[in-house]
Amino acid sequence: MESAKYKKGLKRRQSVLGKKYVENALVKTTEFDQDFQRFITENAWGDVWLKKSLQFKEKSLITICLLAAMRHWEEFDLHIKTAINNGVKKNEIAEALFHVAIYAGVPAANTAFRRAKKLI
Repeated sequence: MESAKYKKGLKRRQSVLGKKYVENALVKTTEFDQDFQRFITENAWGDVWLKKSLQFKEKSLITICLLAAMRHWEEFDLHIKTAINNGVKKNEIAEALFHVAIYAGVPAANTAFRRAKKLI
């Protein structure tokens, strides 16, 4: 049985990543990773992404910077696409990536700019 937190998280996850993307991820869920899918839906999407102190665009930009800094490129690409779909402007992404260059290194920012440019 799904918890209320899971249901709220699923709704937010779908609103950020797109219903089709989330449904595809859930269809691929197996016994091996079902607990992990529940965990990220409840905690990332049902808690952190539902907090109200930061605006939606700010959360997207923070996420993009963190993923670039840690060089998690598959997730970075996903969040670039969703940020644009959710109203983050190209110049806002570029400015955020300058912060990556200063605080996480030019190589990470260089790769992030190259990947974002292809997706924008």
